[in-house]
Amino acid sequence: MDFWSKIKLVFQDKTLRGRILFVAGALVISRLLATIPIPGIDAIKLNAFFSGSEFFGFLNIFSGGGMGNLSIAMLGVGPYITGSIIMQLLTMMFPKLKAMYQEEGEAGRRKFTQYSRLITIPIAIVQGFGYLMLLTKQGVIVNLGPMDMIVNIAIITAGSVLLMWIGELMTEFGIGNGTSMIIFAGIVSRLPTSLTQLSAAFSISQIPLYLLLAVISVVVIYAVVFITEAERPIPVTYAKRIRGSKISGGVSTYLPLRVNQAGVIPIIFAMSILLFPQMILKFIVQMATNETVKSIATSLNSFVSNSWVYGVSYFLLVFLFTYFYTAVTFDPDAISKNLQQNGAFIPGVRPGQSTSEYLAKVLTRITLIGAIFLGLIAVLPLVVKSMTGITSIAVGGTALLIVVSVVIDLIKKIEAQITMREY
Repeated sequence: MDFWSKIKLVFQDKTLRGRILFVAGALVISRLLATIPIPGIDAIKLNAFFSGSEFFGFLNIFSGGGMGNLSIAMLGVGPYITGSIIMQLLTMMFPKLKAMYQEEGEAGRRKFTQYSRLITIPIAIVQGFGYLMLLTKQGVIVNLGPMDMIVNIAIITAGSVLLMWIGELMTEFGIGNGTSMIIFAGIVSRLPTSLTQLSAAFSISQIPLYLLLAVISVVVIYAVVFITEAERPIPVTYAKRIRGSKISGGVSTYLPLRVNQAGVIPIIFAMSILLFPQMILKFIVQMATNETVKSIATSLNSFVSNSWVYGVSYFLLVFLFTYFYTAVTFDPDAISKNLQQNGAFIPGVRPGQSTSEYLAKVLTRITLIGAIFLGLIAVLPLVVKSMTGITSIAVGGTALLIVVSVVIDLIKKIEAQITMREY
């Protein structure tokens, strides 16, 4: 079936068409939320502040543009992602949480998600208060009284929770991961602005540089698709079973282990972790009255903001989070147990503990490739920026990875729905 036949089939199928239209409508609502500003903003100072702050530029991208407008959704899905990170980390510390997430089925995952939602609220309150105080000190927001501050924090928190709810509705009633789709929409919405900035700074002498950037973008897109689709097939054979005169089993198949098992999640996790200490240090610099504390915070902020420190930290965090998230989502012991219970085995490997160790060994090796690739893609924009001086592509690699990964996932989900319809 060719591409146009699939497109035609998508819009002919009532269920699939409804899911796609639901996602489109939810994305429109999320974009509208990113344009409604909170009260008391000085628009001129706001634009000047964001144009001169690379840190808040990163935040603006991952809040879907809501931070740049200081909208009611200025926090985006950041608090929800942070809450999910905390819950995932807790699974490594508390076996009961890990068992609830991996062994209790849909009910356990639902309870796990509910805990993530509850953690989101205090995180949104703390982040909202920190941003408001920081922006007030910068003169972007007029001085707020206690009641005005409480109202604005409540509005910002409600906006973040609303986006979280919209994302979950998109996951349940639409196609693809709702949270990733919201981030995807925020990145894509920035493309016109980035292209306008590039065109405004266009120079004929820089045409070779622009061509080089175009080639790099195409190569990165190809590499992302290749690594995302790459997998290591593990052969699996089902033992023959004789029941009366019937013989079942004896079938050979394979277990696909993906090179990039974690997808785009490590990038989002690493970005959230990296931005948090910078936000705290900037807040301390603005609010501290003690000169010693202010001096220490300024020095630390300069250190963590250094391009080399930032780049190395970013690479290491992405690398570690790739292994961490793969370990959380793929349990070799559980896979080995399921294979043994279903009368299946890997040729040349004993069932049970030996199978588990073999799967863990293979997964560790192929994840190394995926982790290094994600780390390189994450720091590539920083390298290109230091070489070319073009700042409008400062988050290009990360944004490109997210966009391509989300598009691939969306296409796969749509093709799965088409396949189900044919059957």
